[in-house]
Amino acid sequence: MERDVVVSEHAAASSSSAETRVICRVCQKQFAQYTCPRCNARYCSLPCYKGHSVQCTESFMRQNVMDELKQMQPEDESKKKMLDILKRFHLEEEMESEGKDEPILSEELIQKVMSGDEIELEDLSDDEIKRFRQALASGELSKMIEPWTPWWKKPSARSISLSPDGSQLIRHVIVEDTSVSDPMADPESSISEIPEGPESPLPSLKQLTRAEPSPLLTVHLVDILYSYCFTLRLYNGDWCSDPFGACTVALSVSKVMGEDAKPETVSEALTACIEETCSPAYRHTGGFRFAIGLVDDIISLLSLGGNALVCALCDFRRLIHTGERMLKAERVGKTERARSTQKLRGADRKLYFMTCWVHEQPNEAWPSLARLVEVQKASLEEMDSGSQLHKAGRKNDSQPKVLIEEI
Repeated sequence: MERDVVVSEHAAASSSSAETRVICRVCQKQFAQYTCPRCNARYCSLPCYKGHSVQCTESFMRQNVMDELKQMQPEDESKKKMLDILKRFHLEEEMESEGKDEPILSEELIQKVMSGDEIELEDLSDDEIKRFRQALASGELSKMIEPWTPWWKKPSARSISLSPDGSQLIRHVIVEDTSVSDPMADPESSISEIPEGPESPLPSLKQLTRAEPSPLLTVHLVDILYSYCFTLRLYNGDWCSDPFGACTVALSVSKVMGEDAKPETVSEALTACIEETCSPAYRHTGGFRFAIGLVDDIISLLSLGGNALVCALCDFRRLIHTGERMLKAERVGKTERARSTQKLRGADRKLYFMTCWVHEQPNEAWPSLARLVEVQKASLEEMDSGSQLHKAGRKNDSQPKVLIEEI
């Protein structure tokens, strides 16, 4: 039961001239400053909002999901665009597969490699050098590299803890060891497999802006997470080898950060990201099947909850910061350097705001968003299945029919 408290400078003053304030319905200690949009309950802070009614916060996100599903018409523009992407991708894939019958190396060189001998570029013929460079550019050789296991797929990702203000609870202290290190030791054993959270407390959104946060931030988060997962997968988890190149990739995939786009639905955001994934620049990564795997990565991150999302966004910011520092060493013109710096700083500001926004959201929000992404994934797979059937039918129609059958 909410209580009205009369606050006055003089105890004897009448209540009609006094200022009336309401006590928080949850903690019953502080004055209420906010009102829940669902049940009109008055509360004083984010913890009280999260605890005032689980049914209320869950129903709020469920309503958002239902509104999103209502907009998913079977013949909407996003679906038509995705079908065009799939048809174009399968056609280009079919054309490329026609010229992959010849091996990269001759049988003699393959036997030489199998026996343990080393070969150099001079040992290859002109034709073999050409095929080798084509395989290198197409990413075919990258299949020989052991795939990287993302941190969000590891068991330790399920128990990420941050302080109430969003900062990291435990920090890794680097101690210089003067003893002789073991050369056979795993270099990654001393590195935390989970990226660290914020180094300092996160401010509230009201400290960053007076305007109300856009309801489209959930959609933009999907775009940003896709770009983050894409970049880490492309670099096999080691973006430190080329920070500026990784930043360039991330901004080209994320239309929210790279082009200041404002997609209004999850379907629209995923369609734009998948179109870039299936483009000639990144088709060697695996095309549509790789894109579906990235959607699975988004679902995994959302299922881990707000703390994991905050750590992912902080890791993304570290990538942007490192890329901005490395930009100074790149040999580019002043105009290009200024443009790239502006884009990187703009992306950093968006990531910081998104981190603060994610930190303030109730944990009930993320399972609902994960279910919405799962629905979109099922829709994409259904469209791809239909596109594959269309491709198979076209191939059968192109085969010559027997005019006279021998009996």
